[in-house]
Amino acid sequence: MKWVTRERVKVDRVACPWLIKKFVDAEAEFLFVPQDKVMETAEREGATPYDVPGVELGHHDGKCSFEAIVEKYRIDDRSLALLARIVHGADVSEDLYGEPEAAGLKAIAEGFGMLGLANDHEILEREFPVYEALYAYCRRRARAG
Repeated sequence: MKWVTRERVKVDRVACPWLIKKFVDAEAEFLFVPQDKVMETAEREGATPYDVPGVELGHHDGKCSFEAIVEKYRIDDRSLALLARIVHGADVSEDLYGEPEAAGLKAIAEGFGMLGLANDHEILEREFPVYEALYAYCRRRARAG
């Protein structure tokens, strides 16, 4: 299945592909286009749009796109729920949850954007291990809590 969003990925647009690959669609293909081309590309490619205004898998009711995907696909995982809170805090200026790890994730995401990597796919490739590590941390924290 194809998925499409805005180019120049940051927190939510890296976290969502990681989430989709791990929990929704292991064979997912991601397209990154200018914001004004997302819907046109979605229609042409038969892709699911995410993290753009006005789509189901976007920001709604103060929550980020990562949270929308968890909700839509009914991913019931306490560790992932904690990770969603961290992603939200790193991505949305109105931090609903106050997870201290959110500031670190935001700094990491901004840092990846400053590395001069070739494209959004390279950022995903390099940053996915960060999400794997953070998910492992969340699993341990969820077991302890």
